Amino acid sequence: QTHFLFLSLQAKMSRPVQAQRLEGVDKNIWVEFVKLAATYSKVNLGQGFPDFPPPDFLKEAFVRALREENHMLHQYTRGFGHPPLVKILAQYFGKLLGRHLDPMTNVMVTVGAYQALSCCFQAFVEEGNEVIIIEPFFDCYEPMVKMAGGTPVFVPLRPKAPKDGKLMSSADWQLDLAELASKFSKRTKAIVLNSPNNPLGKVFSRGELELIADLCVKHDVLCISDEVYEWLVYDGKEHIRIASLEGMWDRTVIIGSAGKTFSATGWKVGWTVGPNQLLQHLRTVHQNSVYHCATVAQEAVAQGFQRELELYGKPDSYFVQLPKMLQQKRDWLVQSLDAVGMKPIVPEGTYFLVADISEFKSDVPDVPNSDEPYDSRFAKWMVKNKGLAAIPLSAFYCESHKNNYSHFIRFCFAKEEATLKAANDILQKWKREKNSP
Repeated sequence: QTHFLFLSLQAKMSRPVQAQRLEGVDKNIWVEFVKLAATYSKVNLGQGFPDFPPPDFLKEAFVRALREENHMLHQYTRGFGHPPLVKILAQYFGKLLGRHLDPMTNVMVTVGAYQALSCCFQAFVEEGNEVIIIEPFFDCYEPMVKMAGGTPVFVPLRPKAPKDGKLMSSADWQLDLAELASKFSKRTKAIVLNSPNNPLGKVFSRGELELIADLCVKHDVLCISDEVYEWLVYDGKEHIRIASLEGMWDRTVIIGSAGKTFSATGWKVGWTVGPNQLLQHLRTVHQNSVYHCATVAQEAVAQGFQRELELYGKPDSYFVQLPKMLQQKRDWLVQSLDAVGMKPIVPEGTYFLVADISEFKSDVPDVPNSDEPYDSRFAKWMVKNKGLAAIPLSAFYCESHKNNYSHFIRFCFAKEEATLKAANDILQKWKREKNSP
């Protein structure tokens, strides 16, 4: 018996089992905050998904696809994208970009935009490469670059105070051109652009995009353009696709998402659009990782885009209706936060709104010498004590910059009216408690 015990102890692995590339990327903000929200929250404005349904026409398309006589919709389809979906995506984005797109070579369907991003970093980035990331950034960019062997290089958007006591807008957060230019070098392989930006809701202007494009062309750098919120733009602003600027089509991969486009985040249908000389390498990664995503979901999304192509630019188009609805929700949450003294930064796009929590600091005292950014402690305290879930803005910064922007939290306003009203009730009650003697 002792002999067997000795052997079993010996049999345990003593050397590290995880690949070295996983070091430092094992922590994830969503794991922690999703668990906290599930445990404590009465109202969850943390994660970025709607709590309202996708449009009826899309749900009906899914049901049709399930019920159809064509039983092949339950089987594998073409690995790089269901033929009806890549065909309609090529037509639709060809129209937007003003160029002919080949559905077989210029479009690839992925398991959500998340896998599209992963394909880009794995296909293009290796040891010795640098990738420029604009802060604040969607948090998976940094670990994905590191897992590919690359080095992330960060450049922040810097806030400029608005005049006349107006509320700050996401447009007030701007790149310093000299600072951005200084980050480009011989080692720079790519820049990640996210417009409209999560978490700020910033929609990059034509001028800003032209400056980024000029630097990409000058230094022969790729652009990974995360455009999942392309339809969610407010106040008459325009989403400009950087691939449409001079010299950029050949060096840009556009990433899109049916989840954000059609309010169906759980379907996990995303896509990449770009030149064949870039997409051929994404196909190599894709075929050796996930092979393809759900056929029925792809069929339904194809039908959704077919409808939208027929209604292109018309008032009945979902892509016209959705931003109008979300702009109302945004304005409602802006007023709600402003009324209690949590200063909102008015977003030009996306599902998200960042608010300044400085006036609430007395409720959650500072902990001297704490490694944890203040906004992270504030968000945890808020969900546990007030039942309202949000995400700290510091989660969207690299380790060395987290404490520079630690008095902001991010709310998601893509929610039912009842959800937003419940959040307002919590905030109003909190304000009354603060003001009572």
